[in-house]
Amino acid sequence: MLPETDADAVLGAIETTAPKLAIVDSIQTMYDAGLEAAAGTVSQVRECAARLQRLAKASATTIFLVGHVTKEGSLAGPRVLEHMVDTVLYLEGDRHQEFRILRATKNRFGSTDEIGIFSMGEAGLEEVADPSAALLGENSLNSSGTVVLAAVEGTRPLLVELQSLVTDSPYELPRRSATGVDLNRLHMIIAVVETRAKLRIGKRDIFVNVAGGIRVSEPAADLGLALSIASNLMDQPLPGGTVVIGELGLTGEVRRVGQLDRRLQEAARRGFTRAIIPSGGTVAGRPAELDCIEVRHLTEAISVAFSPDLVPAPRIHIE
Repeated sequence: MLPETDADAVLGAIETTAPKLAIVDSIQTMYDAGLEAAAGTVSQVRECAARLQRLAKASATTIFLVGHVTKEGSLAGPRVLEHMVDTVLYLEGDRHQEFRILRATKNRFGSTDEIGIFSMGEAGLEEVADPSAALLGENSLNSSGTVVLAAVEGTRPLLVELQSLVTDSPYELPRRSATGVDLNRLHMIIAVVETRAKLRIGKRDIFVNVAGGIRVSEPAADLGLALSIASNLMDQPLPGGTVVIGELGLTGEVRRVGQLDRRLQEAARRGFTRAIIPSGGTVAGRPAELDCIEVRHLTEAISVAFSPDLVPAPRIHIE
């Protein structure tokens, strides 16, 4: 442990002790005495990072550079730092949420799609071995506005719970609030639901939230979001044990998504019995215990999801 911001002192300590791992917290506070610029400027950050990089390449020491982030969550200061390092990792998550997500946005030696999900325990951050079980809320699965989505992060399929609330607005301009999904995507889905499915939203507030602090950015969540809004408008929950997968086009068509087989296998593993999926997708190894209902259009999906002939058959086991 070295309370030092002088790059020469830090480099000297690493060379002397030759640790397996060195953590510099933070790179914006370090300075090179040979430069007149203040710490945190482009030249200081670039020079200090370059010297640390050369030391890491020449030795057996792995060096982590901790960097400040802006309110928007992007790396603060010069972007040149991201270009210099081998890997850029973000530890995401709201301080009020239980879970933290470790995500790679750059990796010269591997995939940038994989994520790690952790929760804070007595000994610090602990790995969440079964994220799908941890992210699903048992008490709210049979409530209107609640839909279970099958998302994919890298090669890991995740079952996440999406909730929405549609209510009459007391204001002239209705509110649209989204947590965990893109707000512009929500606006598009609202327009598709109102225009193609002929469901009157009017001047109503719409609030959307993905439980657990997870952010779902892929289009495969479109159909689930649309059915969640429709569930509110019809005041009718989806049948128990149902998972929804599909992308929506502006004409209301349901489009195919990637890695459908992995999504369905994860849903079957968690005990789901019914899946609403895009039509025309051949799935190798489709789980026999999962009743897959193929739909071509949003209106067809709504009709299938809220048909009185579908008797809820919940077989979900949440540990």
